[in-house]
Amino acid sequence: MIRAYKFLLRPTVGQQGALSAMLRDHCTLYNAALQERRDAYRHASKTTVRYGMQSDQLKEIRALDVDGQGRWSFSSQQATLRRLEKAFSDFFRRIKEGRKPGYPRFRSAKRFDTVDFPKDGDGCRWDSTPHEPVTRVRLRGIGHVRVHQHRAVVGRVKTISVKREGKRWYVILSVDVGRPDPLPATGSAVGIDMGINNFLADSSGAMVPNPRFGTKVREELDGAQRALSRCERDSQRRRKAAETLARLHRKVRRQRLDHAHKTALNLVRAHDFIAHEDLRILNMTKRPAPKPVPGAAGEFLPNGAAAKSGLNRAISEVGWGVFLAILAAKAEGAGRQVMAVDLRNTSRRCPACGHTAEENRPTQSRFSCVSCGHTAHADTVGAQNVLRAGLARREAATA
Repeated sequence: MIRAYKFLLRPTVGQQGALSAMLRDHCTLYNAALQERRDAYRHASKTTVRYGMQSDQLKEIRALDVDGQGRWSFSSQQATLRRLEKAFSDFFRRIKEGRKPGYPRFRSAKRFDTVDFPKDGDGCRWDSTPHEPVTRVRLRGIGHVRVHQHRAVVGRVKTISVKREGKRWYVILSVDVGRPDPLPATGSAVGIDMGINNFLADSSGAMVPNPRFGTKVREELDGAQRALSRCERDSQRRRKAAETLARLHRKVRRQRLDHAHKTALNLVRAHDFIAHEDLRILNMTKRPAPKPVPGAAGEFLPNGAAAKSGLNRAISEVGWGVFLAILAAKAEGAGRQVMAVDLRNTSRRCPACGHTAEENRPTQSRFSCVSCGHTAHADTVGAQNVLRAGLARREAATA
């Protein structure tokens, strides 16, 4: 099992300059490799340049630019070229699938914020000074950088990445922890229903309220965004305004992640089997199609785009996808089973008699069966139906 650790770096002033230079040179390498591919396809009879061809040129590039590209790890530069190769692979895959292709774009120095080291010990070394009380990571061209290690690293470090977030620097470790010991069995199974008013409801009737971290600072975010839009480009004032806005977004993201981790951990500790709806979040947040007026070019009928925009923002803010990914990862490490089930009619089917009708849910939060009269909270009913479908699917899979 692979587990990721993220620690704050505490570089010196000189090391911060070296880290920025490393990102800048890797960004230049990425853009140059992209330009070579574009030129080869356009002007050399549609010649395709692949990763292997560009990787073979690295030795010559490093020899010609000793004080630039030659300062950094050869393996990290290969990882940057692999990133471009993956961008093109995804581009061609989307074409075959009939989706919007999204041709790989050039990266600005402001948007290129990560350098990968494919192997610990090759251009980098985790815990490079084990005899000292302070943990350090050694990076070629930069030196031994102090790490704020707030938790122990268990397992064998496989890859190391250095990432810039605003004015802060982080090191991200990919660690092979083997097969962890499962948690003791509880004999409990639960179904969960994700929502917006409530973050989730489980089949036992418990509710986890939606913390709405983004809504609480919406006025501050809007004010910071307006202040940024009034600044001149490339000015010192604009850089400060951008940092203020990024700091607010970073705080909301951390709060959302913290809430998701704690909620998922409580579920994993209490239940052996967890069923949830198979949410298609990308489809749920699509913009409504425009409705042109027949016979009137350039005129459109109302399509509810404003209301859908508010719903999309609420769905994005609650963070269903992040939570479900965290839940799956924690369940794997704890030896629990997580299963996604079809969400159709989960909130319209009566758990008592099985009658399914749209009239069973007269309001957003109230469920009242028109057949047997069973009443409950609509989210609880949805969670009970999700659990029932999950158990049935598990039995069918083991049969």
